[in-house]
Amino acid sequence: MPLYKIHKMADASHRAAMAAGMQGKFWEYHDKLFAAKKLSNDLLDSTAKELGLDLDKFKKDMNSNTVRQLIRKDLTDAQKAGVTGTPSVFINGRALTQRSVQGFQSLIDEELAQSKEGK
Repeated sequence: MPLYKIHKMADASHRAAMAAGMQGKFWEYHDKLFAAKKLSNDLLDSTAKELGLDLDKFKKDMNSNTVRQLIRKDLTDAQKAGVTGTPSVFINGRALTQRSVQGFQSLIDEELAQSKEGK
């Protein structure tokens, strides 16, 4: 769920990460973008180079209909699941609504109790 409306680099960064993924480097690329202080088109390209990606393929994939369709599908799936932003947390398919240690623990405990009852 990129912040398209409030972050001018969200779309390009999303497409770039997906393009990196098409060369097997999604998480490496993702981690470098999140570690960056400021995103820019130059950073997107230099990160691809740094990771040893085929830059021509990267740029072609980044602007391809395939990547755009994957992103649309991700957004549609997220909306169907009730995701309204990032980060969103689900435990066994249940959305975490209380974002505290106690909230996490409570939902995990409920799920563990249900799994024990189901055995």
